Amino acid sequence: MINKEIGLWIYTKMNEIRDFEETAWTLFTENKLRGSVHLYTGQEAVAAAVCAQLTDDDLITSTHRGHGHCIAKGAELDRALAELMGKSTGYCKGRSGSMHIADFSKGNLGANAIVGGGIPIATGGGLALKMQNKPNVAVSFFGDGASNQGTFHESINMASVWKLPVIFVCENNQFGMTVPAWQSTSVEDISVRSAAYDIPGETVDGNDVLAVYEAFSRAKERALNGEGPTLIECKTYRWRGHWTGDPEP
Repeated sequence: MINKEIGLWIYTKMNEIRDFEETAWTLFTENKLRGSVHLYTGQEAVAAAVCAQLTDDDLITSTHRGHGHCIAKGAELDRALAELMGKSTGYCKGRSGSMHIADFSKGNLGANAIVGGGIPIATGGGLALKMQNKPNVAVSFFGDGASNQGTFHESINMASVWKLPVIFVCENNQFGMTVPAWQSTSVEDISVRSAAYDIPGETVDGNDVLAVYEAFSRAKERALNGEGPTLIECKTYRWRGHWTGDPEP
């Protein structure tokens, strides 16, 4: 269960993420941000509830919609915004923009503009943790669209065979760009795909921090006990368009 201290941390992070995304939205509409910006607005509960249970030695990979993951994993807001604005004071000296922020010092192996691109990277991180006998986990955040990519299936299969401490967190926000999930995905609950690889799968309300926290807690305990990966599907919804230039859903 979440105690008062953890609950306050989660609440604070969710507010930080929301404020950051609203600031990014405003800067984009004022033509002060260049390129594509994919906002995490509405999905804050997932990143906050998961990262509340991680340390700097735990690893994550993120997505094109990754500001929330980065902030929840310890990114400083000013440096993250500087990165979005192409400034040398940003995390990657302004060269990664919105979709490729990384901070190895916090265990953030990087956001990735390629759909599903971070999943095998997190799996490799999990392999490294196991080979080094470290008491940590690797977390891969990805969307519903990525669950239809080959990297998703290949990575989960490898993680299952080798019992890697990887937790696959699917944020099902109901759309892959403008395509509804029901038009592109053959199953109602993406978590059932775990059965093909003989690992646990669980679907939770991604807007319920308690549900996400508890599901991740179970998965983390299992991973640290050497029992291998878990697939968690968090059903949520993005409040903006696919990117800031799209009509809102």
